Amino acid sequence: MDLNKFKKIRALVLGDLMIDEYLWGEVDRISPEAPVPIVSVINETYTLGGAGNVINNLVAMGAGVSVVGTAGTGTAGRMMLDKFKELGVDAGGIIDEPDRPTTKKTRVIASNQQVLRIDKETKKEISSTTLTRLISFITGVAPRVDLIIISDYDKGLVTRELVRQTVAIAKSHNILVLADPKGLDFTKYSQVSVLTPNQKEAGIAAGIDIKTDHDLIQAGLRIMASACIERLVITCGRDGMMLLEQGKTPVRIASQARQVFDVSGAGDTVISILGLALAAGAGFEESAAIANAAAGIVVGKVGTATASPDELELALKNE
Repeated sequence: MDLNKFKKIRALVLGDLMIDEYLWGEVDRISPEAPVPIVSVINETYTLGGAGNVINNLVAMGAGVSVVGTAGTGTAGRMMLDKFKELGVDAGGIIDEPDRPTTKKTRVIASNQQVLRIDKETKKEISSTTLTRLISFITGVAPRVDLIIISDYDKGLVTRELVRQTVAIAKSHNILVLADPKGLDFTKYSQVSVLTPNQKEAGIAAGIDIKTDHDLIQAGLRIMASACIERLVITCGRDGMMLLEQGKTPVRIASQARQVFDVSGAGDTVISILGLALAAGAGFEESAAIANAAAGIVVGKVGTATASPDELELALKNE
């Protein structure tokens, strides 16, 4: 398909927003206070994490994006809003909730190795007031949206009621809803257009120890039946992905052989590109193949990364 169509898509991303902080340094001695290395910090970098990485992928493809979520009022929250402004993202749907700090993951890296990660977060569910404000924003922007992506990192934002009301709004405007799930109970995402768990998540949610393609398909069918979902994409890392669609034969899409540096963020790339392709009019299997190619690009880069339209165009031609 013509990837230029992605630039005409307007996406709404609903999910857990985070800041990823990286402290880069060197180690030349052990602390006299405890048997731990002393890291001399040389540089600090900050990137959007969680649902922010979905947004990075959409923006990289030229799509217009609105974001719905929560942020704290501290430094991390202000930094996140500044980054959305730099990306040209509509951040009007970000709500400040008292006692809910911006999730921040701090990684300490020395000699190109991660030696420590510190998470600052809360996992309590959003308040009823915040829910009302989020739904109000979604209702207002829905007439101008082609696609909704729910990026759930299990930090308390994506509640069952928020999903239910979002899906109802989407159906009234004939909008696609894709969800990247977390947790044990996928009925929370009932009636979304497409669900995109990875193999481990699918096995746990279905209660099946997945060792073969037959196990994978049975897990998928069980999830689809319990959550009333017609289309499911199970990502399988190096083994590509499995597509399941109501009333059709399951389809396995293999990954292209390539050197893998970092799989972090690959799921965010899959749901972003899959959603864009579907919203642009591509079929389910074609959209998944395009998303698979994009994921193959980003795993060849260090850290959470995105694919450019030119890189994706070249990868699709080579495949």
